[in-house]
Amino acid sequence: MNIDRIVMAFAGSMVLLSLALGWWVAPAWFWLAAFVGANLLQSAFTGFCPLARILEAMGLEPGCAFPARR
Repeated sequence: MNIDRIVMAFAGSMVLLSLALGWWVAPAWFWLAAFVGANLLQSAFTGFCPLARILEAMGLEPGCAFPARR
């Protein structure tokens, strides 16, 4: 599994988790979904994703969306 797939899986999981928590616990959890969505949007334009940098530092294989920094 490369960095791109891990980032997408993590983001999707966080969105679904925040929607579940917002529905069953407190509506304030919807802000987490908004934050994840905003981070995905900005990373599409800038190429910067904090999770991708962490995974790269851990030595995982880069993908096309988040190539290795040199």
